[in-house]
Amino acid sequence: MTSSSAPANTHPYESLTPDVVLDALATLDLHGDGRLTALNSYENRVYQVFLDQPAAHASVVVKFYRPERWTTAEILEEHAFALELAAADVPAVPPIEVHGRTLHHHDGFAFSVSPYRGGRSPELDDFEVLEWVGRFLARIHTIGAARPFVARPALDLQSFGIASRDWLLGHDKVPLDVQRAWETACNAALDRIAATALSPTATDTQLRKLRLHGDVHPGNILWTPTDRPHGGPHFVDLDDARSGFAVQDLWMLLSGDRAQRTGQLSGLLDGYEQFRSFDRRELALIEPLRTLRLIHYSAWLARRWEDPIFPINFPWFGTSDYWKGQIQMLEDQCESMDEEPLYA
Repeated sequence: MTSSSAPANTHPYESLTPDVVLDALATLDLHGDGRLTALNSYENRVYQVFLDQPAAHASVVVKFYRPERWTTAEILEEHAFALELAAADVPAVPPIEVHGRTLHHHDGFAFSVSPYRGGRSPELDDFEVLEWVGRFLARIHTIGAARPFVARPALDLQSFGIASRDWLLGHDKVPLDVQRAWETACNAALDRIAATALSPTATDTQLRKLRLHGDVHPGNILWTPTDRPHGGPHFVDLDDARSGFAVQDLWMLLSGDRAQRTGQLSGLLDGYEQFRSFDRRELALIEPLRTLRLIHYSAWLARRWEDPIFPINFPWFGTSDYWKGQIQMLEDQCESMDEEPLYA
């Protein structure tokens, strides 16, 4: 999907000017007052737009999906999941239905509109906050377990690990002076992951996959003071929603040394298990999932390099020093995967 007004030799997003953003909203009878702020997003283009007419929302968030990343069916499945969560009073932020639709098109772009929600990152060193977040994650997973995704893919060894490695090597993205060392370290890590439930060929596990948020890091949780209406956490950005194991939505909230991560995990699970049981066998997947994300992240950066925003914001990517750092991290991850998993 390419913007009709973009020259053939430019990236589609280069044609996404403020006028195009406002014109897209106007097709839905939502008219901006001229104030438009780009929000932090590299994968898509996301803007807060203030409206000039009395409406239910003083401002909205408009997300322009990266062309050719998701199919229409995959985007609509994300929207349906967000609407399911909102209908169950889970504080996710769903798209607004306008003219009977949640997905719209303008000038070659697919876009959606959501209500604006303010907030800050949660204080994840606060046990009460962790418990609160855990309760809502359990509620997300209860809805997620009710039915499977049909169109959206799974988070597994093949899609995040093997496909990423093969693309990087097949497109000569790893410099020759470090390519063999990186490939060796990557293969050693992937071999360890292949022995877990993340392997598509795993047959000896009873762990259950479900629909996930998929990208629960502190930046995707907006915390508002608890003395305000609807205070507490709001989950945003289901753009990476996939099928997978419940622990995927927990492990990115853990940081620090082993003792700190164990304490944070205990807080999350104390809240989680007030609403839903958690299979402790999934804790063995934390380091394999972290490793898959590491490999996938390098491929994500390389695949997006033609987007002008990436060289500007990630100038260190692609150098031999970058890949040497990746080699060290993969070797460290192999050691971490050989250790006993966290337990709480």
